Amino acid sequence: MSAILHTVNKSPFEKNSLATCLRLSLPGSHILLIEDGVYAAIRGGSMSDDLKRAMSDRTVSVLGPDLRARGITEDGLVDGVGVVGYDGFVHLAAESSKVQSWM
Repeated sequence: MSAILHTVNKSPFEKNSLATCLRLSLPGSHILLIEDGVYAAIRGGSMSDDLKRAMSDRTVSVLGPDLRARGITEDGLVDGVGVVGYDGFVHLAAESSKVQSWM
């Protein structure tokens, strides 16, 4: 089992869930942005610099179907943010020691 998987489903324009997650998550964690949380990964957005700093010791991904449902393309993401499908989400959850949802 690996580190904790953190899921964030709220837009950074609506709640501070991602900021709190970034502040409290430990190095080695995986942060997966789902639902409206994917807005945080837009290159040049309000969370871009925070995500770049977090990726120095954590992995950040977005759920591809949620990204596409919101009309965001992969080339519009912060550099280094990965994209996973539903199968990837399941794999991350199964391989993690714990899943922490930030709402």
